[in-house]
Amino acid sequence: MNTLKTVFFMTLMMVLLIFVGGFIGGQSGMMIAFVIAIGMNFVSYWFSDKIVLKMYKAQQVDANSSPKLYQMVEELAHNAKLPMPKVYVIENATPNAFATGRNPNNAAVAVTTGILRILNTQELAGVVAHELAHIKNRDILIGSIVATFAVTISLIANMAQWAMIFGGRGNNDEGGNPIVALLMIILAPIAATLIQLSISRSREYMADETGAQISGVPLALASALDKLSRANEIQPIQNAKPATAHMFIVNPLRGGGFSKLFSTHPPMGERIARLKTLAQKIG
Repeated sequence: MNTLKTVFFMTLMMVLLIFVGGFIGGQSGMMIAFVIAIGMNFVSYWFSDKIVLKMYKAQQVDANSSPKLYQMVEELAHNAKLPMPKVYVIENATPNAFATGRNPNNAAVAVTTGILRILNTQELAGVVAHELAHIKNRDILIGSIVATFAVTISLIANMAQWAMIFGGRGNNDEGGNPIVALLMIILAPIAATLIQLSISRSREYMADETGAQISGVPLALASALDKLSRANEIQPIQNAKPATAHMFIVNPLRGGGFSKLFSTHPPMGERIARLKTLAQKIG
């Protein structure tokens, strides 16, 4: 299923870029956009994980530089029957974490320095297990692809805006339709959000359950989620990118009221309730 989703998003990215290229530059614009789309698909598949890690200035650690964290990841990866992922730490006081990579053999787990400070050992193990669950469930590639896709959507909106300001060239080389450009500017960010929503919420529920099974402490994960949610509401991650918000274990962006309806993450109360029910089932 994730393979089909990946192909779908990469194809849709190409179609959108070609459409915008045609709207702005006619046939020549379509050809340029086609080349750009091919390049972006290549980059998003092979390098999207590296782009996200660099975006948040993540630093790789090992058994010498961060022995406790590294050993924890190693033990939990063994429990999950996964290859040892690379481990990264992000210098940020806000507690959060995410996983990225194109497959279990090329995966990475990243945590902020804030999460290492506020969680106890079992809670941190629950969070790490959650991220390993994303790897085990093979949905980290689609998460990275969607992040790239969302950035592309924003690029499309900007391209349409500049085309409207300076007079884009349509397929008839007589100028682009300003109404179409305006619609793209308005609808592109909404489309990006809906795309993230469509895959993110179900992935988080599944990762919570699988992660609880890997760590064996669903209540510790529930406690960690409660702490992380409260901390991110008070102080969201600075410079967090909306295009990558769905990759984090809790939403790194501040939002309340109506905006919660468009959150890339399920309601925290529901996630915690499900983990408590799971804890009762497994005793």
